[in-house]
Amino acid sequence: MKFLNNKTLMVTGGTGSFGSTIIKTLLKSKLKEIRIFSRDEKKQEDMRLLHKSSKLKFYIGDVRTLESIREATKDVDYIFHAAALKQVPSCEFYPMEAVRTNILGTENVINAAIENQVKKVVILSTDKAVYPINAMGISKAMMEKLMIAKANFSTNNKTILCATRYGNVMGSRGSVIPLFINLAKKRKPLTITDPNMTRFMMSLRESVELVLFAFERAKQGDVFVQKAPAATIQDIARAINEIFHNKREIQIIGTRHGEKLFESLLSREEMIRAKDMGRFFCVPADNRDLNYAKYFIKGQKLISKSKDYTSHNTYQLKYKELKKLIMSLEFVRNEIDA
Repeated sequence: MKFLNNKTLMVTGGTGSFGSTIIKTLLKSKLKEIRIFSRDEKKQEDMRLLHKSSKLKFYIGDVRTLESIREATKDVDYIFHAAALKQVPSCEFYPMEAVRTNILGTENVINAAIENQVKKVVILSTDKAVYPINAMGISKAMMEKLMIAKANFSTNNKTILCATRYGNVMGSRGSVIPLFINLAKKRKPLTITDPNMTRFMMSLRESVELVLFAFERAKQGDVFVQKAPAATIQDIARAINEIFHNKREIQIIGTRHGEKLFESLLSREEMIRAKDMGRFFCVPADNRDLNYAKYFIKGQKLISKSKDYTSHNTYQLKYKELKKLIMSLEFVRNEIDA
């Protein structure tokens, strides 16, 4: 990661699951300074005591407040923007809070970055932003649209804006596997909403790899996605029960607010433009203006010939593969040993 040498990098929402994971990687680099921007002083103090690194600098603030993010981004070279409201049910009940954090907060981060001539900003999005049906996904979709619009129309080309999309990040705060483990260890029944529901399976380590891949290669307005396998919620619950020797039956409780049967990492409209980069897809920004008469239709791919990239049509993990994958996760091994 030579591109980080002697640079200053800021992680918004830096005390969350992604920030806590990527800090371990960043501390091994030759970054001059790593700024952790978040609202929670307790989590910042915990991180400070854990790492005891002079590289780490902590900034209390909220992306909802332009002034606090503007001050924190002075003299910053790069930003990983991870601050967000991510829980689907809570965003359903408080959609304006999702708007204020995920959309307006992101606008503040981008505007402050452009004003302070930050070199690159990577915003973290979600598969729920593709064909969204819930407030969280809608707010993340608007966050992406905002980034692309800013990338297209910004007169300050010194700041490169791009995004990454994640599927289900195993072990992230509020995700299903830690919830299932907690229930299994207490010998309680695991509750699932729909046994046929599928989700992409991605580790925290892979989420870091995706961001670093995008960070090195992004051009203005690009969106990056990692190809990922998927599994049903029923198989995930079954595997957790077996790993933790929980003999209670799995209970089906019905779909929650804003839940989808499957998730999509790329829409069919994006797939016709996506570049296959091996482990990853890159969707370049559509930088046409409103004068469509300038553009030729002939020879372009048709939407009707394409299909989405979803957790239903990606590679489906066989049960033994899924169980092995879950048992390979560090936080799961820690729970087994506890």
